Amino acid sequence: MKKIMTSSILTLSLLLSGCQSAYYGAMEKVGYHKRDIMVDRVKAAKESQEDAQKEFSSALEEMQALLNHNGGNLEKAYNKAKDEYESAQNAADDVSDRIDKVESVAEALFDEWQAEIGEISKASLRRNSELKLKETRRSYEQLMKTMRRAESKMPPILTAMKDNMLYLKHNLNAQAIGAIKGEFASLQTDISGLIKEMNKSIAESTKFIDALENAKS
Repeated sequence: MKKIMTSSILTLSLLLSGCQSAYYGAMEKVGYHKRDIMVDRVKAAKESQEDAQKEFSSALEEMQALLNHNGGNLEKAYNKAKDEYESAQNAADDVSDRIDKVESVAEALFDEWQAEIGEISKASLRRNSELKLKETRRSYEQLMKTMRRAESKMPPILTAMKDNMLYLKHNLNAQAIGAIKGEFASLQTDISGLIKEMNKSIAESTKFIDALENAKS
């Protein structure tokens, strides 16, 4: 059974790899190269983080409004907070997906770059290209480090939000709201930390995009 699963995973990986190669090949035929794809994907990852910042801030605001709820329709306030939590979850998933796509094209780009360096016959040009590759790799690795660090801040926050939402769902009353108020300060701190990490990642994304676009021009 284990051998069958391993074989299936390997087959799927090869199929996905083949699909990616076919996609990159088709895009190159219309003048859209891996470097261009990488720039666009880093931009998309940057935008997804900006969206996530807004969604997490909105979720925090709605939870605060729920905790400060005084009279009126408690269930309506709960549903608004729940909707914002779900939006934050979707935004987090989008961030992870966009980062994965950056990684995917980066691997293809660097592999191609390394292979093409071997085809350069003039030593001085080859050395220059190798230096450019190393410089771009270092910049990329720093970018991924900041992106993944920001990404890692999201799951614990979402878990805490989910716990609170489920607890309130089963005990939607003033006493239940009072019980989770103590956790709110910690959630505020965590989201503030997440936004700071995302700002670093967004700044690093801008820096990386500028470097790639300037190298191309």
